[in-house]
Amino acid sequence: MAENDEHWVIKVEDELEQMASSDTIQTAETQHWEKRSIYRVPACVTDLNKKAYRPQAVSFGPYHHGEDNLVPMEEHKRRALLHFLKRSGKPLKSYVDSLAGVAQSLKDSYESLDPAWGRDTGRFLQLMILDGCFMLEVLRTATQATDDYAHNDPIFSDHGKFHIVPYIQRDMLMLENQLPMLLLTTLLAVENEKIKEDDEFVNKLILKFCRPNTRFPLGSGMGKCLHVLDVYRKSLLWKDTSKKKSHHHRIPHISTGREGGDEIIPCAMELDDAGIRFKRNKSGSLKDISFKGGVLRLPLIMVDDSTESMFLNLIAFERFHVGAGNAVTSYIFFMDNIIDSAKDVSLLHARGIIQNAIGSDKAVAKLFNSLSKDVTLDPDSNLDVVHKRVNKYCKKRWNVWRANLIHTYFRNPWAILSVIAAVFLFALTIAQTIYTIYPYYHSNDSPTPSPPPPPSH
Repeated sequence: MAENDEHWVIKVEDELEQMASSDTIQTAETQHWEKRSIYRVPACVTDLNKKAYRPQAVSFGPYHHGEDNLVPMEEHKRRALLHFLKRSGKPLKSYVDSLAGVAQSLKDSYESLDPAWGRDTGRFLQLMILDGCFMLEVLRTATQATDDYAHNDPIFSDHGKFHIVPYIQRDMLMLENQLPMLLLTTLLAVENEKIKEDDEFVNKLILKFCRPNTRFPLGSGMGKCLHVLDVYRKSLLWKDTSKKKSHHHRIPHISTGREGGDEIIPCAMELDDAGIRFKRNKSGSLKDISFKGGVLRLPLIMVDDSTESMFLNLIAFERFHVGAGNAVTSYIFFMDNIIDSAKDVSLLHARGIIQNAIGSDKAVAKLFNSLSKDVTLDPDSNLDVVHKRVNKYCKKRWNVWRANLIHTYFRNPWAILSVIAAVFLFALTIAQTIYTIYPYYHSNDSPTPSPPPPPSH
């Protein structure tokens, strides 16, 4: 055995002995995995659409820092830091000292950190402060009135909000381009002279920026979030629990396998032909998909140029972050099932389910079909129940017959009037026939009068 091999065997045996003799190994491993929240997306995933995972305007964090196309934004980061410090009135050293106490936790948030960042804590904290302050400045100036910046500022003016900030927003929702929430809360805590900044304050700041047209009830909270992408994901799945709870009960799931393809349901046009009606749910949550009484309720979805990148990164986050769940992935799987062509998109648009901001229904269909590559439905998902209910409904011949009758004869008022007129004329014809033949049968049924007696002589 070579010397290197012998050294490797001894090292592994020592590690194995430590694992066998320690009761805290499992706890240490659990804590190690729990710290991670920002991941590198592997090539097997990014090869399908590399642009969706790589920032185009600005880098946040170490993964894409220094890339040629992102270097121009570094100048604006330094300007934003100066504005941030001037407004806060706190020295830069106070922020550095505060972040130094959580530096290791910030590093541990990243799945694979280059050793150079790990060794040079000072350089790492410099990156965190520049990127964190820039992100906070973008969030605040885009959602709050401020006169800190010049009216012709390329980023923080009205012109910048319209032309540049949308690209920054898209980059902020990429998995590899996240900053730990701990960084943002620590910076704000120092600025506001607090021991710890309220997580919900930062969550609401992010929501105002990422989803400005969505209104969440007062007092509703998302709890502790990991980063901007996590906040955005939870907002898509959020449901108002203050409303009266539904009495629908989940059907227990017994089998975890695909039983004859029951999980695959027909496309929207076929469901419409089977008599299923599409309606928009009131909550807007991607988790709020239900089927009852022939009505399939779905959330409204706006499809624009950033939709593909946003969903791909959310799916990647659910794939790599243990415990995140599969709600967004299951939603995409479901939508891919019911969207096969432009006709399906057109139908869902007419029912208020899809708002198409990219113009072509065919492009929307292609988008959902591409999003679902390598995606499967979680057998424990509530959508699995919806799939089974829809399939069961479609297999009942009465539902299909009734739907065909409605589609054929009751599509428009003129068709309805024609059917009514036809039924009315048919009834008149029957009545006339009865009126015509009734006297004949009535006369045959009456007794024949006996002939008069012959005259007597």
